[in-house]
Amino acid sequence: MPRLDTRLEAEGAEFLVLGQLLLNKIASYKTYTNMPGYDLVATNPESNKSAMVQVKSRWQTGARGFPIKNFDCDFVVVVLLNRGSKDGRKEVLPPVYYVFPVSIVEQAPRTKDWGKVNLRDIPNYESYENSWGLVSDFLRVKNA
Repeated sequence: MPRLDTRLEAEGAEFLVLGQLLLNKIASYKTYTNMPGYDLVATNPESNKSAMVQVKSRWQTGARGFPIKNFDCDFVVVVLLNRGSKDGRKEVLPPVYYVFPVSIVEQAPRTKDWGKVNLRDIPNYESYENSWGLVSDFLRVKNA
């Protein structure tokens, strides 16, 4: 089977994460130029702090990992889009979001070729599901 073109879904995932940040009262915007390490910027004007957010999305239902090579951000949000499978055998399910501080992802083992991280290699990865409070807490800390 030919490789699936998922560029539109990847863009959609960025907007899904942006929406989740906004719904969690975290002022954020999408970068409209291709920034190498991040896709979104979350801000807190009161503390004059910002957080760079890289979005990694996986199209297929049941995806277990994601490729990452650039760690020039504060958070990596993995969006499992759960759109089924190319052969139509997997069910379409709602998206699942994992909000990781970049240091957690950096510590995980990666494959040599694609730099792919398996979610199960991140300790207690389930505890990061919908952890939008990590971004809020990061933005509340005043700069020294």
